[in-house]
Amino acid sequence: MKITEYAKTAHDELPRLKDIFFAGGCFWGTEHYFKQIEGVVDTEVGFANGHTADPSYKEVYTDTTGYAETVYVKYNPDVVSLEFLLQMFFKAIDPTSLNKQGHDEGTRYRTGVYYTDEGDLSIIEKVFAEEQKLYEQPLAVEKCPLQNFYSAEEYHQDYLDKNPRGYCHLPESLFEFARNAKEK
Repeated sequence: MKITEYAKTAHDELPRLKDIFFAGGCFWGTEHYFKQIEGVVDTEVGFANGHTADPSYKEVYTDTTGYAETVYVKYNPDVVSLEFLLQMFFKAIDPTSLNKQGHDEGTRYRTGVYYTDEGDLSIIEKVFAEEQKLYEQPLAVEKCPLQNFYSAEEYHQDYLDKNPRGYCHLPESLFEFARNAKEK
């Protein structure tokens, strides 16, 4: 994973940061979406919860590695809560679609929330339960501990910043929504 330098606070201390991993279809748009949310301090695209070592994009694309295109999100919980990030995640996906988001299909495009802190599970469960109430069919979103994460190749990182007119399954209006979203 890349390391980002963080500005020191007025008390000359680094902020306490947390992480969470979101699989929301194509990782280009999912990363760009989360980068718009206040309190998200770093993102990185890669592959999570598969069964091969150090996969390439080309290998993951075959749908034989078990990996999901995933965005690593590092956030400042003093600015944005995990609950809010999860609520925002559900606004960017079709949570009842199995292995498909937009025009992208395959197990690599499945949706999921992968956590590294067991203490986050109760919050994840709460938001999933609230979301389930909105649908008759069961949610097709994984929620499980992060087993592994491998960074995608450099050209995938910050893809939509480098290629503003690049392919994205998410509408531009959703990025604007994320930029303006505020936790209540």
